[in-house]
Amino acid sequence: MDATRIAVVGAGVVGMSTAMSIASVVPRCSVTVISDKFTPNTTSDVAAGILIPQAYPDTPVHTVKRWFRETFDHLSAIARSADAVDAGVHLVSGWQIFRSMPSEEVPFWADVVLGFRKMTETELKRFPQHVFGHAFTTLKCETSAYLPWLERRVRGTGNLLLTRRIEDLWELQPSFDIVVNCSGLGSQQLAGDSLVSPVRGQVLQVQAPWLKHFIRDVSGLTYIYPGASYVTLGGTKQKGDWNLSPDAEISRGIFSRCCMLEPSLRRAYAIKEKVGLRPSRLGVCLQKEIVSRGGQRLFVVHNYGHGSGGISVHWGSAMEATRLVNECIQDLRASATTSKL
Repeated sequence: MDATRIAVVGAGVVGMSTAMSIASVVPRCSVTVISDKFTPNTTSDVAAGILIPQAYPDTPVHTVKRWFRETFDHLSAIARSADAVDAGVHLVSGWQIFRSMPSEEVPFWADVVLGFRKMTETELKRFPQHVFGHAFTTLKCETSAYLPWLERRVRGTGNLLLTRRIEDLWELQPSFDIVVNCSGLGSQQLAGDSLVSPVRGQVLQVQAPWLKHFIRDVSGLTYIYPGASYVTLGGTKQKGDWNLSPDAEISRGIFSRCCMLEPSLRRAYAIKEKVGLRPSRLGVCLQKEIVSRGGQRLFVVHNYGHGSGGISVHWGSAMEATRLVNECIQDLRASATTSKL
């Protein structure tokens, strides 16, 4: 059988990591990443990039934890390697704080991150409005560096990146044997999925190089995430809002809330406003299907709907999508053998 032709639709962190995983694992295949937007113009470029996973009502917790662990292990290896600087991946320590006692004192991901513990009374004195907190070390993935690094890795194995807007996945048949749909919100149209919808996120990227620890106020949706190039301040979760223009009043509110947690931020400079639309869904769509038209068929693997948790589980979900691609290849080979009989 000739090399399997695989198209990955979408060039955010889920699409690029899925393309990289497929290119690394699947034998005798060619991968083409197709998207109308590549870095620095994807939703992933706006993401804060901190590895703290979210729970999904319709995705089992043990599945999300497996994806998170696989992602954490993968990025930990990068953080220890010579690629760490180019990939924008490093460890960061800090606090997750609560204004009232959380329903679960120990989250499901506590044994994946490093050094997870309850905050001491002395630590909590830094935050007088808060009654409880966690301290731990996790990973920060600077998408402004990570996405270009992923692109170079995908290209470096002889695969292609193609700028093109896809209106219908069927357009890619018969040029490709398998299509992997990582289009995020584009899946409303491409997969006919009305269950995926935007959750608008507005953040500030500021220069405050003296800040080294993250602070995450779970109760107030306020966070301060230091990175190698800038500090990300957030945030918002505006359901059903498609507006990509920054709102000055929201920015002032974000800055004010963050300064209450960390007063030294009042000296921050070079402030940039960023907006991204998270592809939100009650559960991540990670499954395969066969699309048939006029006696022809197209194997499709879906991998989208990660909401605000895409960075935290991207490599684990990419590995699962790769397993589904391998299953599709086995089905293709079985069909080819049957047709010859």
